[in-house]
Amino acid sequence: MSKDKKTAGQELEKELTYKKRNFYEVSDDEKIKKAYDYAENYKKFIDDSKTEREAVRTSAKLCEAKGYKEYRFGDKLEKGGKYYFNNRNKSFVAFKIGSENVCKDGIRLLASHIDSPRLDIKQNPLYEDSSMAFLKTHYYGGIKKYQWTAIPLALHGTVVLKNGKSVDIAIGDNDGDPVFYVNDLLPHLSREQVTKPLSQAIDGETLNVLVGGLPFKDDEVKESIKLTVLNKLREMYGMEESDFLSAELCVVPAFKARDIGFDRALVGGYGHDDRVCSYPALTALLDSDDDKHTVMVVLADKEEIGSEGVSGMQCKVYEDIIDIISAYFGVPSALTRANSVCLSADVTAGYDPNFAGVFEKKNSSLVSYGTSICKFTGSGGKGGSSDASAELCGRIRKIFDDNDIVWQTAELGKVDAGGGGTVAKYIAKLNIDTI
Repeated sequence: MSKDKKTAGQELEKELTYKKRNFYEVSDDEKIKKAYDYAENYKKFIDDSKTEREAVRTSAKLCEAKGYKEYRFGDKLEKGGKYYFNNRNKSFVAFKIGSENVCKDGIRLLASHIDSPRLDIKQNPLYEDSSMAFLKTHYYGGIKKYQWTAIPLALHGTVVLKNGKSVDIAIGDNDGDPVFYVNDLLPHLSREQVTKPLSQAIDGETLNVLVGGLPFKDDEVKESIKLTVLNKLREMYGMEESDFLSAELCVVPAFKARDIGFDRALVGGYGHDDRVCSYPALTALLDSDDDKHTVMVVLADKEEIGSEGVSGMQCKVYEDIIDIISAYFGVPSALTRANSVCLSADVTAGYDPNFAGVFEKKNSSLVSYGTSICKFTGSGGKGGSSDASAELCGRIRKIFDDNDIVWQTAELGKVDAGGGGTVAKYIAKLNIDTI
């Protein structure tokens, strides 16, 4: 039989079976170039947005460049209006009012988060010991503590001085900046340390950040290295020690986003979770020419610790904005929410052959095989999950297929290996179909 002629079984196999598609294998050079160009802008976004406060400022600038104006409660909405809402400098909402009444299609939502695991500086952090000055930390989110030792760190955040003035700090990322470190044991003295489980080898209270080592030149000063650090903080930011009491400071990796591999196929950087979804969510709205539908993007804070507080996804502020949009159209908010749909965008676990034992490959995300659709999250028996309906999965699937989008489905590893959640369940609680 000719190699060009397929058997009936081969034809049927092609027709009936499912096979994931690799983006690079099915895309032309022009589309691949667009992906690389987009990645360059994304790298700049994550470099400029290492904290949620910085992500809010960066997002506001992007919105303003596209004609969006800041919305404050009490402002009047207009048809076709483009707005952004800054929630306490910690979370961000951008929305565009469509021409169609939301009683029919509701609001099209995209939601992700802009906080990432890090080391937060404690409120009374600065101390001196054995000719070194340190800042004490309280880690934020699900970090692997050993990954934070002996790497260059940058200090970011905001300090409200005793006079009420607010000062932003970002030091350690630029060429010429000093960096900071969390000390670790040298191999020669770590015999006991290396016998401990990874979760116990580094204690949370030892994640102290090295910030100084020069004594202040005054023999009468008891803590001369601490004083040198305080003097530098005053020179640079007008701070004194008590100003740590009203500060939000954290340390993050001092690395900038870089391409990985000889072929530059991947991007390495701090904060992919979840700025790799936040940036596309925002740019999708800003680049959209859809004037028909009302669309909202939510970039929430505090996802890494349960979406709590006034800037987390559980805050009523996001529902309040939906209420305001509904009131503009003269529609009950309950009706708007019932007809709305949300794409909750967060990272899943990409299959890694070096750690194959925790993945179920058939239902894992594969690198370069496109956006992953995760029907449900949670852990174990889907605990803490938002589980999308077959109807919603079918709707999203058809949109992707009709527009020749390379996509795949995914779960977060093997059933009993771990798991995790995201903001989806809090949006679903509002009676909004969410995937």
